[in-house]
Amino acid sequence: MLDEEKGQKFANKDSIDDSERASTEAGRSRWARRLLALGVEERGVKPVPPEHRTDSGYDKIFFVWASMNTNILSFSAGTLGPVVYGLGLRDACLVILFFNLLCAAPPAYLTTWGPKTGMRQMVQARYSFGYFGVILPCILNLIGMCGFCILNSILGGQTLASVSSHNLSWTVGIVIITIVSLFISFCGYKVLTWFERVAWIPVVIVYVVALGVSGKHLYNFEGAEPATPGAVLSFASIIVGFVVTYSPLASDFTIYFRPGISSFRLFLYSYFGFLLPIVPLQCLGAAVAGVASSQPEWEAGYAGDNVGGLVEAMLHPVGGFGKFLTVLLSLSVAGNIAATFYSMSINLQLFVPFLWVVPRYVFSVVGTAIVIPLAIVGAHSFYDTLTNFLSLIGYWAGAFIAVILVEHWFFRKSDLRAYDPMIWNRPRELPSGLAAVGAAILCFGLVIPGMDQVWFVGPIAKTTGDLGFEFAFFATVILYIPFRMLEIKIRKRL
Repeated sequence: MLDEEKGQKFANKDSIDDSERASTEAGRSRWARRLLALGVEERGVKPVPPEHRTDSGYDKIFFVWASMNTNILSFSAGTLGPVVYGLGLRDACLVILFFNLLCAAPPAYLTTWGPKTGMRQMVQARYSFGYFGVILPCILNLIGMCGFCILNSILGGQTLASVSSHNLSWTVGIVIITIVSLFISFCGYKVLTWFERVAWIPVVIVYVVALGVSGKHLYNFEGAEPATPGAVLSFASIIVGFVVTYSPLASDFTIYFRPGISSFRLFLYSYFGFLLPIVPLQCLGAAVAGVASSQPEWEAGYAGDNVGGLVEAMLHPVGGFGKFLTVLLSLSVAGNIAATFYSMSINLQLFVPFLWVVPRYVFSVVGTAIVIPLAIVGAHSFYDTLTNFLSLIGYWAGAFIAVILVEHWFFRKSDLRAYDPMIWNRPRELPSGLAAVGAAILCFGLVIPGMDQVWFVGPIAKTTGDLGFEFAFFATVILYIPFRMLEIKIRKRL
């Protein structure tokens, strides 16, 4: 019934009418037509009609998330537990396991909306934040995605440079990594999903070999002081910021799936696509960082927070083959950067709404131009960049998820048919967004006292540790319900 109703809507009155489509075709350049003929994806934020939603490969979404996270950034996030917060291996691994089990659920759940609505995640957000209000989460999401691309580019560049005994600069390594990622993102969905299907394989081989030749040293983990609640919660905020921030781009990769596909199976494939790489790699990062100081070669490689150098030192016993594996590991970040560039191109179209007519791949180039200089600038303060960034982006993601879930469960009664695809681009028919934006902003009155950052520690956080994400989520839920009820009462519609 859902498919038939939505099919009728698209058939009777498409989101782009025939005259508009004809105008678009006429104005398309010869170069753009050639790219389209080669299979480069042009579609950006426009909803996908049901007849074009034909994909049924559950494993595609599993490998998208798995390859995005089977890389050196997951490893480096785990190192923060012992290095920055002084946690022992057991405590660090328990935090990693528990908070990933919890926080992988929201993005996995939101991936199931793509096949039913045919809409990208931030387009769906217009049904709560409004046509103009969604610009705020778009900006924050763009900052978050740029941040992840910068961190991945730095790590990839560091790792590539470490193989050449630093004859190759970090800057050149960063440029190489981002250009490779740009090509994959530029091509679009088909090339991206093919690449993600295979990108994880060499990375797993690298870590298996590293464990095989250096695993004996992991038993030398130095004893740590008993974990304090503040250290546990602050490290937890890092883990939360790492995984939950996939929520604002979750359904970007599932809009071509069949509307009738099993949501439960799609959720499971997505959920384990996050968990299976993230938990082991973060735990491995915690273990390796905890013993690095007791191994002179590892400590030398790790100098200056060079995570790539640390991994290269682990692989040093296998000689030239180890350098080859390190090159593969450096390229592993392309799986994350390419997929993130892909979603960045969507968000840029929503950030400036009239740009939705510009082909998606143009914005992949724009994203690359933004990331390269910022990565070069941030390369030599990696740990400060990583710690501050992952903590902060978790706060806004908590507010965003709260609004999206309350809107869906409470106001739209968990009915995806309530997201009319015909009004995705009509400001007057969408919510005003005042309730969502107001709740998301006002929640920071409670978030700020619960923040624990290098540059600011709130009065609550001084006692408890970082509770910013938790406060952002629950405060937004409490505020959004009455605000949205008032908005509906005034406007007399959703």
